[in-house]
Amino acid sequence: MKKSIYLFFTASFLIFSCSQKSEFGGEISTDSEQIKAGKVLFENNCSTCHSLEQNGIGPNLSGLTHSVESSWIKNFIKNPSAVIEANDPRAVKLFELYKTYMPPFPGIEEKDLDALLAYLHTYETLPDSLPQIGLENPIPDSVPDSGIRIELELYSQLPASDTAFPLAKMTKMEAIPGTERLFINDQRVGLYELIDSKPNVYLPISELKPNMVSKPGWATGMASFTFHPEFTKNGLFYTAHTEPGGTQQADYGYSDTIRVFMQWILTEWKADNPSAKVFNGSSRELVRIDIPSQAHGMQELTFNPNAKSGDEDYGLLFIGFGDGGLTEKRAAHLSNSKGSKIYSSILRIDPIGNNSINGKYGIPTSNPFAGKEGKAGEVYAYGFRNPNRIFWDTKGNMFATDIGQHSIEELNKIEKGKFYGWPIREGRFIINPYGKFREIFPLQEDDEKFGVTYPIIQLDHDELAAIFAGYIMPSGPLQGKLIFGDILSGRLFFADLYDLEKSGVESWGVIFEGKEISLLELCGGERVDLKFGKDASGQIYIMSKTEGKIFKLSMN
Repeated sequence: MKKSIYLFFTASFLIFSCSQKSEFGGEISTDSEQIKAGKVLFENNCSTCHSLEQNGIGPNLSGLTHSVESSWIKNFIKNPSAVIEANDPRAVKLFELYKTYMPPFPGIEEKDLDALLAYLHTYETLPDSLPQIGLENPIPDSVPDSGIRIELELYSQLPASDTAFPLAKMTKMEAIPGTERLFINDQRVGLYELIDSKPNVYLPISELKPNMVSKPGWATGMASFTFHPEFTKNGLFYTAHTEPGGTQQADYGYSDTIRVFMQWILTEWKADNPSAKVFNGSSRELVRIDIPSQAHGMQELTFNPNAKSGDEDYGLLFIGFGDGGLTEKRAAHLSNSKGSKIYSSILRIDPIGNNSINGKYGIPTSNPFAGKEGKAGEVYAYGFRNPNRIFWDTKGNMFATDIGQHSIEELNKIEKGKFYGWPIREGRFIINPYGKFREIFPLQEDDEKFGVTYPIIQLDHDELAAIFAGYIMPSGPLQGKLIFGDILSGRLFFADLYDLEKSGVESWGVIFEGKEISLLELCGGERVDLKFGKDASGQIYIMSKTEGKIFKLSMN
């Protein structure tokens, strides 16, 4: 190819096929190396006349492979004039619009055509039937205030791990299964055990993993941890932390046309003495994953607390892994992989197995994509931007919160193998991953063909900016209700997960030292960085990174 292929397609030309858009491109490769090769071909031979964002000398090619048959595109590239002279309607339309012939490329190899189409297929346009302007107020109804106020008392204070806000970056609190021992992390430091409400360093991960970084951003460092259900016998627990891109060879990555900014590492730790107050033992790395930003990585590690020995979930580790910022880096094809990649997914692995690609963990045969060619067997459910909290109710139902891009926050009921929309949906709205992220659009009449499972709760950014779920309250005025909130502002909400149509979502508040007060005022910073925790007795806690404080929520 010596000149641009500049007669493919224009927006007006979509009339030939936009109604069947979802049918095209299913056979096009998503292999990262092939996409990389196609990008080189495009940049060297096509980019002089073509853009994937706007019309230039030739038309904008974004969306071409999603709207026109691959065979037609290949034939046109090989001999445009022959296709035009055969009175092909598409080719004739192009000629009428651009009034010139594209030079033929009869000698182009099939592998180069496949690579070029693989790269073009990573770009998509909105269907013509969508309005040109996004919704200004997607959810006009506001959340009512229930009037419920619950007492807080200060329970514990973590040591400051920095001199500026946030003073302590805690994200999770949980007890060792079958014990009263309660643990909490600081993303910069490691793992504390709370003994008589006082923090005692158990795992100094910053010393044991010297390559760990917790800057920039609020989501880096040691973001999550969890204990194996048989920790008291086997001493196993797990952590997720970040290191700079390129620290070591990754197990999972992507084409080097996208930078690697950070790596997420899943580590298994084995305590020599599970009852010891300070960790002493060994560790091994289970998986290392590249991402292009500091955001939306491995934010959740958890085991199903309801699973008993012999149950399908027992001993299987669930991992919430977001898109890592890939969509924002214009690589939505990696986060919208239909189960072929581990990004934007809730994963389920057997941490003590060995049948994964790297041989360091197991892929359960009951996973929906286990053993399927071209699929990532680790994937349990997919289509999430940032599944930052996974939890179960007492009935065995699984749920996850998912932080949205700019408009909608979600709470999803998770079912094995289902697609939850990202990056082509944000809540029950369309988002164009190759367009403007700040715009969302109403669903179209043919939406069912995309197979999206939609959230059971969605709220727009008039109400909250970043959702984080707590727990179903065991007692008190909110007994049986799920509590959740806004990470940034600390605004608090609740909902009855079993009667959503009737009761909906309502807000609630807190009282501290006899005074009704917002969490933003209570925490004294510009943002709360709200998190929830629970101990072995079911007591619920509210945590704020701003000052590293932990508050006990009255259960009466």
